[in-house]
Amino acid sequence: MRILSGIQPSGALHLGNYFGMMRPALELQERGEAFYFIADYHSMTSLFDANERRRNTLDVALDFLACGLDPKRTVFFKQSDVPEVTELTWLLTTVTPMGLLERCHSYKDKIAKGIPVNHGLFAYPVLMAADILIYDSNIVPVGQDQKQHVEVTRDIAIKFNETYGETFVIPEPLIRAETAKVPGLDGEKMSKSYGNTIEIFGDEKALRKKIMAIKMDSRTPQEPKPDADQNLAIQLLKLVAPADVASDFENRLRAGGLGYGDLKKTLFEHYWSYFATARQKRAELAANLDHVHAVLRDGACRARALASQVLARAKVAAGLS
Repeated sequence: MRILSGIQPSGALHLGNYFGMMRPALELQERGEAFYFIADYHSMTSLFDANERRRNTLDVALDFLACGLDPKRTVFFKQSDVPEVTELTWLLTTVTPMGLLERCHSYKDKIAKGIPVNHGLFAYPVLMAADILIYDSNIVPVGQDQKQHVEVTRDIAIKFNETYGETFVIPEPLIRAETAKVPGLDGEKMSKSYGNTIEIFGDEKALRKKIMAIKMDSRTPQEPKPDADQNLAIQLLKLVAPADVASDFENRLRAGGLGYGDLKKTLFEHYWSYFATARQKRAELAANLDHVHAVLRDGACRARALASQVLARAKVAAGLS
């Protein structure tokens, strides 16, 4: 089983990235052949500062390795170090209907929110399809919001296969329902685009301030909260605290008598503790950047060895070779 996943270096990684993509990916590296990449090409649709992209790319590498990615078991690389993926993107573009891209939720949501869009953002799912198909991927762990893009990949692959003969493996999405959509500080999906994130690694004081500033309703601490399971702090606590702790606080909130301030303090303490080991590992990696760069170079070489084979197969099928 080959597993494929990527993450954009468009800003500091956050809890949505970790629980929606990173943790499932880290667990899956024990179950199959994993290809995980830093999607620096994808970041170009929304990030236009070259130096910031370089910094973010290195930060993503540090974050992923600190959180447990094993480069001996996993092929870990930068997307732009595998140029075959952009060539395959063109082949796939020629069989991709416009309507398929126009229906993509991510594109429509950004338009609705007034976020500036460009052709790269519109065509994002085709590049994502190339990312997946060029490694003969079987499984793609994604958050709920990315499920449609895997479905688009399947549609594109099927269309290419119907047009030119059996060429691509048809991938399957893998979604962890309990953490498929991590809420942000405003209750919407946690996303850098919406400015509502809680970073995995960052300044303790600033992150404490963010969590303590989460908006709650106007009910007094004594009032019972029958909708406690819908409380934003409770939802986040369930991600970073032991199940019995999160359940206890939910029950206390439901019964009445628990103040929102105490709940948010508990959320911060468990969040900070959850990533304590990873913070120490990240500091060690940051002091040995030669190792980090070597990991990415080795991963790119391994990725290209497979990508070149799949691209050659697609070009023969399409009559280009």
